[in-house]
Parts: sequence; C-alpha cells; structure tokens
Amino acid sequence: MRNLKRALSLTLASVMLLGMMVVGSSAAGYPDVAEDDNVEAIEVVQSVGVMVGDENGNFRPGDSVSRAEMAVVMGKLLNLDYNYYSATCPFTDVSGVYDWARGWVGAAAANGIVSGRGDGIYDPAATVTAVEAASMMMRALGYFKYQNDYADGFEVSTVRLGTTIGIFDGVGSSATEPMTRNQVAQMVLNALQSAVVEPDGNTINLTTPDGVVYTGKVNYVSVTSAKSFATAISRTQATSVGSQNDGWIVELGERLYDGDLKLTDHTIDAFGRPSRYWEYKGNAIGTYAKKELMVESYNVAVTGRQAYDLLGTTAINDKELLVFVDGAENSTLPANDQISRNDLRRSNTDDLHNTDRGAVTIAIGNPPLLLPS
Repeated sequence: MRNLKRALSLTLASVMLLGMMVVGSSAAGYPDVAEDDNVEAIEVVQSVGVMVGDENGNFRPGDSVSRAEMAVVMGKLLNLDYNYYSATCPFTDVSGVYDWARGWVGAAAANGIVSGRGDGIYDPAATVTAVEAASMMMRALGYFKYQNDYADGFEVSTVRLGTTIGIFDGVGSSATEPMTRNQVAQMVLNALQSAVVEPDGNTINLTTPDGVVYTGKVNYVSVTSAKSFATAISRTQATSVGSQNDGWIVELGERLYDGDLKLTDHTIDAFGRPSRYWEYKGNAIGTYAKKELMVESYNVAVTGRQAYDLLGTTAINDKELLVFVDGAENSTLPANDQISRNDLRRSNTDDLHNTDRGAVTIAIGNPPLLLPS
C-alpha cells in the first residue's frame, strides 16, 4: 500500500502523463453509452439500482427525464415505500397514464423531496430542469427544510447552494434546460458524495411588537459519525465546533448503503492515470480515470512543440515527469521509445514516440496537480 500511495502521489504531482489506449465502442454494459457520457455515474447508479436500462438493454443517456420519472429516481435512491403512498398521493394529475408513478410521487412528496405546482398539480409529464432536480437532491441531503431557506427565491437559492456543494459538477446543463438521463445520473453520483446535513439548532426566532414571528435563515452543518461506515466514501472530518465535530462527515451514499458502497478516491488505472475505484457489497463496479484532471486529449500524433506549448517551460523544467504507455512506465520501454524532458521543446517538431498508431494521448497537470495521496 505504501508503494501504491507513493506512486499515486508522484502521478498526481506530475507535469504530464501520456496514456495510450484504444477507445472502446461502448461503456457501462450498455451499447448506447459512449466514452464521453458520464460512464462512472451511470455504472454506479446502475449497481445500486437507482437507474437501470430498458427492456432492450439500452440506457438511453440522451433521453429527457420527466418530473414523474425524477420522483421514481428519488424514491429508489432513498428506498422509499412507494406502495404505501399510492392511495395517498396528494396530486390529482398523477393518475391514468401516470398511475405507475403515483406511489413514487406520493412517497417523495410525503418525505419532503418533491413539491407541486399548486392546486394539487404535480405536472408529471413536464421535463425536470436542473434546478428542480438539484432541489430534490439537496432536500435528500437535509437542506431546504424551512420556507425561509428560499428567501432569495427558489431558483437563486437552489443554484447558489448547489454550486457551493458541487451538486452541478459535471452535469453540464443550464438552469431551465430539460435534464437527460446522462445528466441525472451524474447529479445522483454528486449527491451520493455530498455530506448529509442538519440544522445546528442556533437559528433565532424573533417576535416583533405586533406579534409577527420572523425566522432567521437556518444554518446547516454536516452530520458526522465515528462509526466505520462513515469512511466508505470519504474520510473527511468536520472542522466546526460543537457536537457535530465528532468523527467523519457522513456522505449520502454512506448513510443510504451503510458502508456497502465504497470509493477509493486515489488510485491509478491500467494506463497509469489518476483514477477512482468504486465497489458495492464487495463487488467491483469499476475504475474510472479522473477526467476533471485531464487538460487535453489527442487522437493524432503529438509533437514535442505541442506538449511544450500546452504545459509550459516552468512546469516542464521544475516538475516531475511521468510517462505511461499502455500502463507501462517510461523507464521500462525500449530506449528508442522513451520520452525524455528534452523531447518537450519548442524546437522539436517531431512526433513524440507512441503518440500515433491510433492511440489516445492524454496530458495531465497544467497547472501542476498537487493533491493528497
């Protein structure tokens, strides 16, 4: 383990990493899921049963998601008892062709996850927007329990908080655009890695002379636990003072799956790239390269000048250089195939070794990535 962490630390701190791989035709076991889709998110949500494919074995990543379907996603994510709420769903328009969603919508409403349009209308056929989906996710995390949480308006309050906690990371949708299944899967994964919160109990209720009660904004703090399940996804400890600062911050995925969903955040894949490894109930879900660390990708030959221009003189001269070809370290390659620091020069217009042959060349580290191992 020590050697792995040392190698990872060097990789993350490196100036450039060149990984050569052949791109597959599909991912996540679905023939319609491409490499540039949110493969990591799709495979994780599939493994825990939140979002799965259709009867034809397709995931349909580009399909828009309706408000009815989003309620089902939230119900499955939170393991809500949808059968119980079929007869008590408060929305009159979740019926007929939407009978299949009635229990899910009712359960999500009863648990404060979804809300309607008013006058008993849920609007199940409408496509869910990023703001609406984010609001549902953040309610599941424990936010937005009080009306005054929306003091700045629904959209502004949701976007501001969602941006702060990272619920929109990698989603790639505007506030009002319909969400796709690909985007919803990513938002679910973001939520699973987000901290569960609760009010800190210090909100002050003020009563004016005329008897009007004004409730100040609620301050939410992360839930923590000293139990081992709270380390399954992250080992972050709270820094706030008080009873919440006891153990590790509990992420939603840790609470929901009691430690069965596990993330190893700092590892490397078969091509030597900084990666994440997920497993569920002891079974591997997969290892996923950290796309957010990749600053450029090429599917044609790369010259020394191109690499120089991308990474810069200071980084090339002062930082560690790691090169991997199909997972093999540079030093293990034949001498004529190795890439040296001297190859990364503006004067070098020759192709770097092994960057042709239909390979994908990935550069990581501009600016240098100094992350904990």
